[in-house]
Amino acid sequence: MNRLLLSSAVAIAVSIGSSALAKQSSPLAAFDTDNDGTVDLAEVNKAAEALFVKLEADNDGTVDAKELKGRFSKKELKAADPDNDGTLTKDEYLASVGVLFKAADPDNDGTLDAKELASKPGKALLRAIR
Repeated sequence: MNRLLLSSAVAIAVSIGSSALAKQSSPLAAFDTDNDGTVDLAEVNKAAEALFVKLEADNDGTVDAKELKGRFSKKELKAADPDNDGTLTKDEYLASVGVLFKAADPDNDGTLDAKELASKPGKALLRAIR
């Protein structure tokens, strides 16, 4: 009987641990800084700004396709680059992230839940800010 109780306790502990780990590693948990179960544009922009600083390795104030490392398709990069110079300033990058956020928010509630982040537009947003 004690072995059965011990195995049940271990199984429950493993299940809880796996569940907590899955939540921590989920895209939602990575960006949901206020832990409300959704991600809003302010949270996305915070992550995007930090990533821009990290990617902008040559300190010229812009990121190019090489620095973006595949986070934008050629089409997305062209759309995000209104002056057609082949680079994005931080403002251009954040504006593009905003467009991607809006595309991932079909109910226009200003937040993204796990289901919206798992959609094709949500994945494009995540690709741009990870």
